[in-house]
Amino acid sequence: MLNIILIILSGVVVGYFVRKIPQVKYVGTIISMIIMLLLFFLGVSVGANEQVVKNFSSIGFDALIITLGGTLGTVLCAWFVYKRFFKRKDKKS
Repeated sequence: MLNIILIILSGVVVGYFVRKIPQVKYVGTIISMIIMLLLFFLGVSVGANEQVVKNFSSIGFDALIITLGGTLGTVLCAWFVYKRFFKRKDKKS
């Protein structure tokens, strides 16, 4: 776990020093494409696993509940952070 945190922090430090390089603006697009590629291969791996495919009907409902719960939690947390830290309050003169 410490290795992962150190890798993330080193990325933050490197990003701080290279932020003025024009090519850095493409990093977000590259990361998105890599994530899509990883998700594709995750799907291939799941589809190739015979045990998962056989039990898909029972796994599916649990996965749906976990997905909805995770999505709802994320939306509520993002809403709270937006309201707390980013929304400007109207100042009356």
